[in-house]
Amino acid sequence: MTDITTSMAGDLAPVARLVVETHAAAPCAAVGAARRVDGRWMYGWGAWGRLWLPAGMDAPLARLGVVFDLASVSKPVTALTLARLERAGLLSRSEPLSAFLPELADSASGSVPLDLLCAHRAGLEAHIEFFVKRAGAIQPDVASILRRAADARRAGCVTLPAESLYSDLGYILVGAALERRTGSDLDTLVEREVATPLGLRLGSARKLSADRTLGDAEFVPTEVVEWRGGMLRGVVHDENAWVLAGRGAAGHAGMFGDVRSVVSLGVAIADALAQRSDAWLRCEDLQPLIRARPGGTHAAGFDRRGVLPSSGAHFGAETFGHLGFTGTSLWIDPEQELVGVLLTNRVHPTRAHLAIQRARPAAYDALFAAMDDFTRGRRGG
Repeated sequence: MTDITTSMAGDLAPVARLVVETHAAAPCAAVGAARRVDGRWMYGWGAWGRLWLPAGMDAPLARLGVVFDLASVSKPVTALTLARLERAGLLSRSEPLSAFLPELADSASGSVPLDLLCAHRAGLEAHIEFFVKRAGAIQPDVASILRRAADARRAGCVTLPAESLYSDLGYILVGAALERRTGSDLDTLVEREVATPLGLRLGSARKLSADRTLGDAEFVPTEVVEWRGGMLRGVVHDENAWVLAGRGAAGHAGMFGDVRSVVSLGVAIADALAQRSDAWLRCEDLQPLIRARPGGTHAAGFDRRGVLPSSGAHFGAETFGHLGFTGTSLWIDPEQELVGVLLTNRVHPTRAHLAIQRARPAAYDALFAAMDDFTRGRRGG
């Protein structure tokens, strides 16, 4: 991980407090940012709130080291893993799904290349509930889920690439394809291709729980779901990911991480794009994941800044990143060399509120202003 001990810019706790108290968007939040100044990355961090409600003394205070369920911020991690495997010559994103999962050759998605599945342009439905919402129910097996996902072509989608429609299903299929080609679980691949090379505390609940330095108390809880046994903690919030992989990871969800690790991931991406380092990924390896494509803001791994940006008013037009349903987000502005991260558990104790939609842009505006102040001060002007 990038050395953060000698390059601190300032305290972003007021930004986290804005999310928790001013907008009441989540019980706790962790905020991180990095901005490159005079050839050096400067960092800011902050955390606020308590890990769960009611916020009595039994609910621990939010800290920078606690681990959040990243939800769909897992999708860029899956795409980065694919990019690493492609760089190693183990696959090509132009290969069709059937080259990885031959049992799906006769499905609606059998001939669709991984690239279109990653770019949300495979013509798939946005979402299907594969799980059975009942305590103790027998859940569907992985093979049947993959078949249903591959056959979930939207009505009227005849030619590809289709108009962009955000879909978990494509990433479910991509995750399974990577596992089949390599013979490794996706969370093992992520550990090998992303977390370990970059020194990140990022991975599935299963992988992070095996870390002896990380206790169960470090996992931030998400929703209280009675049919899954109550408060979810140290287990993925997304039900489809839970059915597919348990405490492992699926292609669309299942990654956990702390704020420092997610910021460091953003910095590694920014450094690769700027061609400062190619040890992990090269600029050309990342281009398919971030380049603009017709028919929507979705690239093949990241989302690009839209007309109503969650990244606020100050991140630039070339900004890319991703949101997560649990209240997480990562944004990278390659022109301003700025990385911003907001991690929350906005689904605790219930997903039935949308305050995070107002909180996100406000938080990123405040984060930008704070980092601007910090770096101006460091420059002496």
